[in-house]
Amino acid sequence: MSNPLGTSFGNGLQQTLARLAGEDAERSEAGEGVRAGWAESNLCQRSPGSLSLATPLPPSGRRFLWLLQISKRGTDTMLKLVNLTKSYLTTEVETLALRQVSLEIRQGEFLAIMGPSGCGKSTLLNILGLLDSPSDGQFFFLGEDIARASERQLTLLRRAHIGFVFQSFNLIDELTVEENVEVALIYRGVGSAERKRRIAAALERVGLPHRARHLPQQLSGGQQQRVAVARALVAQPKLILADEPTGNLDTANGDAVMGMLTEIAGAGTTVVHGHT
Repeated sequence: MSNPLGTSFGNGLQQTLARLAGEDAERSEAGEGVRAGWAESNLCQRSPGSLSLATPLPPSGRRFLWLLQISKRGTDTMLKLVNLTKSYLTTEVETLALRQVSLEIRQGEFLAIMGPSGCGKSTLLNILGLLDSPSDGQFFFLGEDIARASERQLTLLRRAHIGFVFQSFNLIDELTVEENVEVALIYRGVGSAERKRRIAAALERVGLPHRARHLPQQLSGGQQQRVAVARALVAQPKLILADEPTGNLDTANGDAVMGMLTEIAGAGTTVVHGHT
């Protein structure tokens, strides 16, 4: 099957998407499927359709978002956007970043949001991560419309349900690996004994139990990103947002992180991944 996404989104992600597309028949038997669609920045939204040669391609020469989703039937809806719009207003001009985007993400699904710089990808990720609010439309998080929620409400939801993985790792240089992972639990008020248990389990899951007492600068880039994944996992979130998690990694390490995120989604955690 030819990949309609072109060649500009990175080899690691291309290989992951190609593998997922090849597994589509197997996923259908398991109540899953791979769906793709595109949303042109500032202009329109097209609903996801089957990932195939018939997938409608956006017009060339314009900025757009690709949305590729591993869908799961029979699971509860976690995130739902209905005609969501986001604009930024300055003293001189209003910039429309997202216009009437509608999207539904169920628990345990994997969503890849792809596109060039300036297409609205980061804006959409920030809204999904409760770091920003839409200007118009509805945004349902675990069944509750939070489009007009207060900053305190968003903070509580974010702390309880969301883990983040960043392109630049965002590890604290002065803390060891296990201490970096522990930070996510301290903010949530988890007791000492439970913290130790969860940290050990998270580091085991990403293959770094032997690096627990190392400092970030003693690790490779791939290892640092795996620590960041462990930090996101340790609080047992319902949603993981990964913004360009392979951007600073070589192909082999990028593929490993993508495979890890895919496995996490397969285990029941919703994963939203942003990629240029």
